[in-house]
Amino acid sequence: MDEDLPYTLSNVAQLGGHEDRAWHIAWNPAKSLLASCSADKCVKLFTYSHDGEGTLNFALAASIPTGHLKTVRSVAWSPSGRTLATASFDSNIGIWEQELDDDGNPGEWECASLLEGHETECKSVAYSSTGTLLASCSRDKTVWIWEVQPDSDFECMGVLMEHTQDVKCVAWHPTEEILASGSYDDTIKLYVDDPQDDWFCCATLTGHQSTVWSVSWSPNGKYLASASDDKTVRVWRRNGEYEFKCVLVLEGQERSVYSVSWGVGKSSQENDSSLGWIASAGGDGVIRVWDLSENPSSTADVPLVKLIARLPAAHGVFDINSVVWCPRKGYEDLLATSGDDGMVKVWRIQRT
Repeated sequence: MDEDLPYTLSNVAQLGGHEDRAWHIAWNPAKSLLASCSADKCVKLFTYSHDGEGTLNFALAASIPTGHLKTVRSVAWSPSGRTLATASFDSNIGIWEQELDDDGNPGEWECASLLEGHETECKSVAYSSTGTLLASCSRDKTVWIWEVQPDSDFECMGVLMEHTQDVKCVAWHPTEEILASGSYDDTIKLYVDDPQDDWFCCATLTGHQSTVWSVSWSPNGKYLASASDDKTVRVWRRNGEYEFKCVLVLEGQERSVYSVSWGVGKSSQENDSSLGWIASAGGDGVIRVWDLSENPSSTADVPLVKLIARLPAAHGVFDINSVVWCPRKGYEDLLATSGDDGMVKVWRIQRT
């Protein structure tokens, strides 16, 4: 039996429908929609609503047969919630918008644009906080930065060839135009735009002993979390404009950590020093949640950390590919996972 932890994870919904492994999930930041993607080349959209009696009900709203020729590996919403991007192993990125019918009511989801350029499998896609930039990465070792233009037009602003291997993930800073990427070369790269020139790599974070599968910024933007094949989650503190230092290594995972997500957390509403909650998941099938807060000792730059919840066998015997906190106000206690069983599951974290 586990040690007594202050929080438990309870299952809110089990959402099936995918015919192959479910790779990734993305909560719409503006609407009650959850997107998932799969090796079955489809995207599922689920709506959710309260029934008035405290129960949150989820229902399938749409199934998009994307037309991608291979696995859809990643999905990302624009900050407005009106546009969905899909990254596929067919090397392309799809841009999806919901058509309006003659009466102005929402209709089918249509592919508004197809972004071509990567040479091989596209692994991850992400919108910047303003929605004006889109980043993508690929097994071709490159990170592309696209400018979002009117009428679903995109212009490539830069092709960054800093990694020496497959690039697994990209994530934008919550307020600044700083992009992080993680790779099979065991490093994390950070990129910024030089106003006089082009996008460039401003920092390389080393310390992981194997592939970096996932990166996630803290809500306040002062830290970055990374999940790796080396069975750890590392937390990096931003000490200067482009200077980052590893201040925590979260251990205890028994296999590769495929996904990390840093949410606001519920405790932040009661605690000014709170940095939010980090959730991790991966090959051992366990969801883990840590509470992080600033250390009151002014000399210490190492945050206080505490494991607050742990749920084994969240997807039975199957690997968990993705874990993501809901970013919407009032839903900070919800997280979703997707697994090799083809399932998307929604969990609520609550005090034990």
